[in-house]
Amino acid sequence: MSTFAKPENALKRAEELIHVGQKQAALQALHDLITSKRYRSWQKPLEKIMMKYVELCVDLRKGRFAKDGLIQYRIVCQQVNVSSLEEVIKHFMKLSNEKAEQARNQAQTLDDALDVEDLEADKRPEDLMLSYVSGEKGKDRSDRELVTPWFKFLWETYRTVLEILRNNSKLEGLYAMTAHKAFQFCKQYKRTTEFRRLCEIIRNHLANLNKYRDQRDRPDLTAQESLQLYLDTRVDQLKIATELSLWQEAFRSVEDIHGLMSMVKRTPKPSVLVVYYAKLTEIFWISDCHLYHAYAWFKLFNLQKSYNKNLSQKDLQLIASSVLLAALSVSPYDHKYGASHFELENEKDRNLRIANLVNFSLDSKRENREMPSRASLLSELAAKGVISCASQEVKDLYNLLEHEFLPLDLVSKVQPLLSKISKTGGKLSSAPSVPEVLLSQYLPTLEKLTALRILQQASQIFQSMKIDMLSKMIPFFDFAVVEKISVDAVKHNFVAMKVNHLSGAVHFGNMDIESDGLSNHLSVLADSLNEARSLIHPPVKKPSRLGENLMNLATTVEKEHRRLLARKSIIEKRKEDLERQILEKEKEEELKRLSLLKKSVDDERLRLLNDVKLREQERIRQQVLENERKEAEKMLEEKLGKKKKKTVIQGDVTKQAVMELALNEQLKERQELEKKLQKLAKTMDYLERAKRQEEVPLIEQAFQKRLEEEKILHEQEQLREIELSKQHHAGDLLEKNRLSRMLDHKVCIVASSFRLDILALLIFLLVIKGSYDPF
Repeated sequence: MSTFAKPENALKRAEELIHVGQKQAALQALHDLITSKRYRSWQKPLEKIMMKYVELCVDLRKGRFAKDGLIQYRIVCQQVNVSSLEEVIKHFMKLSNEKAEQARNQAQTLDDALDVEDLEADKRPEDLMLSYVSGEKGKDRSDRELVTPWFKFLWETYRTVLEILRNNSKLEGLYAMTAHKAFQFCKQYKRTTEFRRLCEIIRNHLANLNKYRDQRDRPDLTAQESLQLYLDTRVDQLKIATELSLWQEAFRSVEDIHGLMSMVKRTPKPSVLVVYYAKLTEIFWISDCHLYHAYAWFKLFNLQKSYNKNLSQKDLQLIASSVLLAALSVSPYDHKYGASHFELENEKDRNLRIANLVNFSLDSKRENREMPSRASLLSELAAKGVISCASQEVKDLYNLLEHEFLPLDLVSKVQPLLSKISKTGGKLSSAPSVPEVLLSQYLPTLEKLTALRILQQASQIFQSMKIDMLSKMIPFFDFAVVEKISVDAVKHNFVAMKVNHLSGAVHFGNMDIESDGLSNHLSVLADSLNEARSLIHPPVKKPSRLGENLMNLATTVEKEHRRLLARKSIIEKRKEDLERQILEKEKEEELKRLSLLKKSVDDERLRLLNDVKLREQERIRQQVLENERKEAEKMLEEKLGKKKKKTVIQGDVTKQAVMELALNEQLKERQELEKKLQKLAKTMDYLERAKRQEEVPLIEQAFQKRLEEEKILHEQEQLREIELSKQHHAGDLLEKNRLSRMLDHKVCIVASSFRLDILALLIFLLVIKGSYDPF
């Protein structure tokens, strides 16, 4: 690990490595600096280092390095300068997005390049084998290899940022903005798998927020701003889910919004509720929950009518028509008939869960529980004036299908109304939050309802009917479809009919002896026949039997007397038995009272003993706390001194608090000392620079003066040398004149010495040759 005295040195080192093409080494150097424990206090140069760090991470696609660095930087600056962390994260996301867009622009076949089911999944072995054995070496493969890694890195960037910003009250605005960008990424590129995973991530973050309520710096959902941010995030999630046609995820998003509203016990703004119920209408319509689809429309109608002051009469009429048609689209019979107990319980739980989403209050008691139904919805629509606000053709259709009895003419009157309704609809000019109202979507269900009404009314006036005639009465469907509809209606006891294909007829009614209709007819017939018999043969009055009764009066009185005596003895015996039972009951109650009294005395004695123990434990605990407080004050006095101790101690303190205070004070003193040293070093630098700047002209002046002095000294030395040379020359001339007298003697001596040298040389040569013997 490289160590740097200042953070700026690490940045310079990283730039030098980048210039020579060693980006990985530069990234490692900055990573070592950021993760070092030496730089735990925020400084302005650290922000520049983080900017360069995230740039290198994006260039090299090192998501893990980016996550580690951002986590360390969050620890450093979340208590001092959160805005710096926000700037770094925004820069990080901007660079990742730009790289992905740049790669997308370079690739011409974006659809092929992003044809990946899961951006987090690695390459499968079969994909690698296919890429080797196939001839896919053209532009498509190069685009996929160019674009897909960058989009994987962009998705990883969003996940990393959300993980870093989660459950922090100071960063919840940036968290919401990041979630919105991630949703837009999934929407733009149709990333359904990533969208589901993103929803699950946000859902887990909220669950952890509720789980760890004592966490420091956690967002307060009771605050209006925090709640609005979380609601906006989930509303955006709901919108994107419906646009991507992920209806199951949309339903879970609705549950998230409802759970969030229930958690804070606060009703959101009407604008949020409008989007909430508008998306519920789409979800329930797709899932064939027509009853709750109608209830959602009803809630939407009430919201628009109550809070939208700019709502025009035409738009109100269109919404009311949609509400009424949605209510008519609900099946007119109860689907619970014929279901098992287990299915009914599951259905009740499901209805309770869905009803909570549309804000129904259902009683928890089984016997008082009122489940929403078609009849209650229609009665509520009539009571709230929704039917009166609907268009005339919708009201006429409602009256025909619900209140008129026209089995033969119903189709001829309903068809023109349906054709008019199919052409009605469009976007609302004064209610932009409400989705486009298309009344034509209700035509299939209305046609099915018309067929059911015809079957129901025909079963009341016909006993049998030809299949051809029934097909003419229901021209919307083929008879096979009509038969399927009738089977479902018979299954749920809405109509009683049988189809005989051999005879080509339809038989209405149920001939079962236990059927309700037949039993009613039989009872009416029995009453009518009894009344007719009494009219034809009136009952004859019998003669009085008073004489016979008087003859048997004495016997009757005796029997009655005996009966009364027996009854009196029975009553007395019962009284005795009752008194005995009362005495036994009183004895049992007395025994119970004594046992309860004894038990209460024992409980009181145990309670007193427990109180004594608790008081003793509390006294010991208080004594221990008092000793710890004294030790803490003593430690604090030793570490900080008496003056700082008085300023720091406010209330009771503990050893841990003392240690933290001492560490904080030491850290503060160290920081102040570092600041003083930095200030002193800067002052010394300034003084040294000022001294040198002031010395420059003085040194130049001294140098020029010294040059002049040395020049004068040099001239004096030259003159002195010349004078000395002249004196030496004059003395040499005198010496020459003095020695010139001896020149002749010198020449003679030299010549004689030369002759001697010649003679000595000849003798030496002769000696060498042996011709001369001096002896």
